[in-house]
Amino acid sequence: MDRTAYSLLGAVFCIATAGLVYELIAGTAASYLLGDSVTQFSLVIGWYLFAMGLGSYLSRFIERDLLTWFIRLELVVGLVGGFSAFLLFLTYARGGSLYGVLFLLVGGIGAGVGLEIPLLMRILEDRMALKDLVARVLFFDYLGALAASLLFPLLLVPRLGLVKSSLLLGLVNALVGLWVIGIFRDRLRSSRRLVVEAAVVSVALVAGLIYGERLTSMTENDFYPHEIVFAESSTYQRIVMTRSEFGEVRLYLNGHLQFSSDDEYRYHEALVHPALAVAPKRTLETLVLGGGDGMAVRELLRSEDVDAVTLVDLDPAITELFSSREFAVRLNDRALSDRRVAIKNADAMSWLQANPDAKYDVIIVDFPDPSSYSVGKLYTVTFYRELLKHLVPGGAVAIQSTSPMFARRSFWSIEKTLREAGLFTMPYHAHVPSFGEWGYVLATRQPVTMPTVLREGTNKLRFLTDSILSSLFVFPLDMERVVDVPIQRLNDQALIRLYDDELSQYD
Repeated sequence: MDRTAYSLLGAVFCIATAGLVYELIAGTAASYLLGDSVTQFSLVIGWYLFAMGLGSYLSRFIERDLLTWFIRLELVVGLVGGFSAFLLFLTYARGGSLYGVLFLLVGGIGAGVGLEIPLLMRILEDRMALKDLVARVLFFDYLGALAASLLFPLLLVPRLGLVKSSLLLGLVNALVGLWVIGIFRDRLRSSRRLVVEAAVVSVALVAGLIYGERLTSMTENDFYPHEIVFAESSTYQRIVMTRSEFGEVRLYLNGHLQFSSDDEYRYHEALVHPALAVAPKRTLETLVLGGGDGMAVRELLRSEDVDAVTLVDLDPAITELFSSREFAVRLNDRALSDRRVAIKNADAMSWLQANPDAKYDVIIVDFPDPSSYSVGKLYTVTFYRELLKHLVPGGAVAIQSTSPMFARRSFWSIEKTLREAGLFTMPYHAHVPSFGEWGYVLATRQPVTMPTVLREGTNKLRFLTDSILSSLFVFPLDMERVVDVPIQRLNDQALIRLYDDELSQYD
């Protein structure tokens, strides 16, 4: 096999890598913007594979100028794929049909890649035997898919984000086009025109890379109501913080509001202090799962009895942000720099299983709402039983449990799941203006008396008093217990579907 054939097999590798990265970018962007990552990725993968099959079938109708067709397809795929992430975010920010644009982009890219591979095989058919041709092309195709699956989560998204990653891979497609022009310039009737076309596409993609942050900011400035003061894509999520002209700071993860500085103290005081009120009357060892912003840690440190806090949060980008950026650390009173605080960046379930001897008097669970299957495992009987193993006798767990007003059945499903895991529960709620009525569940190993008095030695609260603490455990008629709700289990995450159905009523 000659050097030209090896070069074209290298092109197969690049095509496969870029094609799969585009698909992963589209699926990730859809899950960021629409939630339910399993559904979005399933739809994107299925549609992409179908489009590839359709493209492969259509290749049979191309009989002449195979090289020209291949080169122009590379340029089109590079241009469309390169700007795909930007177009998806722009569509969402402008209120367009995200699903329509998503399936047009994925279908177009898939069809283009599906066309290219058969064309390359036909270009190579006079250079090697059929069995060798098929084996080698498919080998490099699948090798490219492996490269994409490793590059995407480990390098591209953490270092570049979705928009710049798609632009970089688009440039790879354009360079492959130029590479093939150089190899076959003597066989191309319009090589100069193709060079110009490839150069124009490359310049557009390079410009996109240079101004990638501005492109991202343009879409985000349309989406967020206030000035963006921080934006970063981590391995796990898109992190954006905004500040209004009145000084209100908001944190958004994947476009979803996490807190407003105007009223987050209500949410976090209600999350933490009922558990402190029923905890043993001694020096306390405490654990926070989630809550990488440090607000729950701040509330724990308001108690003179708290001796140590272990914070376990999956995303180091969040804990780094709220440990080092001045505008962020002011919000948590520099809690994450306190000598009593130890930060662990890990998956909560895995960390608990890896530390079986760790026991705590108070555990605060501050995960995102159960809007995806990846988060849903942290709302299951399995997880709560693991949590129970780490709670000392007389200890207490407080769990944020979504809104009993807007997701009433979901709230009571979480409470029922906790009881199924063997915990005694005391559900309660508080009003947080940015979110409305918000729900929590206080859980213990043994039955305890409902707290009516805040823990002695607690200071600097802005919302809770003894009388308000008692009122949190009283539910009005429109939020009272629903009995006929599912238990959330690892093998059948009924809560995720239930939550999605309830929230869809308000979209």
